Amino acid sequence: MRQVVILGSTGSIGTQAIDVVTTRPERFKVTGLAAGGSSVALLVEQARALHPRVVAVSDPDAADRVAAQLPGVEVWAGPDAATRLAGIDADVVLNGITGAAGLEPTLATLAAGTTLALANKESLVIGGRLVTDAAAPGQIVAVDSEHSAFAQALRSGRAEEVRRLILTASGGPFRGRTRDQLRDVTPEAAMAHPTWAMGRVITINSATLVNKGLELLEAGLLYGVDLSAIQVVVHPQSIVHSMVEFCDGSTIAQCSPPDMRLPIALGLSWPERLPDAAAACDWTKPASWTFEPLDDAAFPAVELARRCGQAGGLAPAVYNASNETCVDAFCAGRLDFPGIVDVVADVVDTHLSLSEDGPLSVAAVLAADSWARAEAAQRIDQEH
Repeated sequence: MRQVVILGSTGSIGTQAIDVVTTRPERFKVTGLAAGGSSVALLVEQARALHPRVVAVSDPDAADRVAAQLPGVEVWAGPDAATRLAGIDADVVLNGITGAAGLEPTLATLAAGTTLALANKESLVIGGRLVTDAAAPGQIVAVDSEHSAFAQALRSGRAEEVRRLILTASGGPFRGRTRDQLRDVTPEAAMAHPTWAMGRVITINSATLVNKGLELLEAGLLYGVDLSAIQVVVHPQSIVHSMVEFCDGSTIAQCSPPDMRLPIALGLSWPERLPDAAAACDWTKPASWTFEPLDDAAFPAVELARRCGQAGGLAPAVYNASNETCVDAFCAGRLDFPGIVDVVADVVDTHLSLSEDGPLSVAAVLAADSWARAEAAQRIDQEH
């Protein structure tokens, strides 16, 4: 039986992970839950159902309310609570935290020698070699559907036989629109993703294609493939989750209906597969799958991410942090939709024009994160 810690348990990934483990009590035991504290009732409900040894809550006030309702359960409070929890004795830590806050829990998991089922792509993107150098071979297992697809397809050949990775994108709710047609997009429209039900930040990121930029950076780090050998292709049906092209011309694709329980289950059980983790494709019904190139003029976020990854150092952290500030401003009506990536590009350009980065460290990453947020906020204020 695998002992599992779930970070971000009340979010989209966390709740689906709980769906996976609760249907297989003979395979998994949840020993720890961590959440920010915005959904106290749900966290209490999860803890009562799963009986974890520890519940970690970053908001101290919310932690007090959780503790009052969970007598006999150890409750840790404060901004470092999830990081402490990530270091406890366990077989797998699922990091489903959103944003840069996932970095230190990721590093704590790796330092403890525990398998990291990674859904928090931002920690890998902003941490870069800081994270990959801390990981033992095979210690990081991708939970994103695209990166899980790569891991599965890469089993088909040796590393030296890989020509390129083909990263699929649904195209989001605004596929086919020109840049000018994106100016009047509302937050409500941007939240209406055609395929996936996700949290606010990742849903907006999927609409701008920033999320695909982050996934491109993550793929390069996870699988040691040069960013120039990763191509983004729009696939609106979201059935082909990504593909690997090999040197002989063969392309291996991983296909399944869009359901995050499949990559989550694989992340928790890797390298084994859990039977019936999700529904398979129904081959008795007609279906069409289409593919088209990404419109980089309307959606420049992917190429901007590629430039950040090629620059290396702290540039990916600047990309991620400035984007999170811009997403908040867009949702508050203070920035138009194309302005999200415009401001991010401006902040990135400023960063790259400054002196070269020093040694990569947690402190340097967090400082770059703070700087980028402040720079983005200043530009947004100037617009209004």
